[in-house]
Amino acid sequence: MSDRSLRGMRLGSQSMETESGVEPAPRQRVEYRTEDGERLFVTFAQEAEIPATWPAKSGKEAFLVSGDGKVEESNEKPVRTHWDMLLERRSVEELEETLQQRLDIYRERHTI
Repeated sequence: MSDRSLRGMRLGSQSMETESGVEPAPRQRVEYRTEDGERLFVTFAQEAEIPATWPAKSGKEAFLVSGDGKVEESNEKPVRTHWDMLLERRSVEELEETLQQRLDIYRERHTI
């Protein structure tokens, strides 16, 4: 047999390729800080969009402090809820009055 036999080698568990000439993707390190001063650093790809907030291990929300990330404001309109559209047509006083009328009707039906 040759000198380079694979006797004693764990096949499949180790790669025979070297890492020479391999360059990792460009990265950036971004700092976040919670309201109580806890600092955390997160590594992102260079072309990744950096979020303005990041959950800390303590469960608190950390805010972007520095980094090369560009936080862009969205030009999308905020989603209008049913309540928002209702307030465009009625005042809160009108809604309370309508609610009271409907409750009175349901109570009358229930007692009959």
